[in-house]
Amino acid sequence: MPLKVFDLACEHDHVFEGWFASQESYDDQLAQALVRCPICQSSQITRRVSAPHLNLSHLRQSPTRDAPQESATPAVPKGQTAVAAPSSHQLAKLQAEVLRQVRNIVRQTEDVGSRFADEARRMHEGETKERPIRGTASIEECRELAEDGISIMPIPDILDDDRLQ
Repeated sequence: MPLKVFDLACEHDHVFEGWFASQESYDDQLAQALVRCPICQSSQITRRVSAPHLNLSHLRQSPTRDAPQESATPAVPKGQTAVAAPSSHQLAKLQAEVLRQVRNIVRQTEDVGSRFADEARRMHEGETKERPIRGTASIEECRELAEDGISIMPIPDILDDDRLQ
């Protein structure tokens, strides 16, 4: 069964894709607030305009003797490599594998909870051993860490199995 892929956005303009079995499935999940932004977890979601795939193969005609033959494959500039686009099935498998790998990385971090900003600062200042950590921080704490040159990366709840429970 082919999946419907919609371009979605939350009220904070975070753009992401949603994959659904049908338009009805999307509508049902949206009505139940099950469709959430993977960045901020907002359930105020709207569909964005996206370009549909158009099957125009019926417009192709076999070339006449007088018409110059054009290559169906665009020329690849010298020094570049051509790569075939993955099918939607291959793309879905790739996306699932990427998410699985990221979740594995997140599982290997220590959850320090609300102490995240303090612990990140202590590691940065050499007061404690550096190690991979995760936790929660306010927007203000994140801003202060960034101003102090401490790199952090927000991760959506969907990648942290502990937050999903």
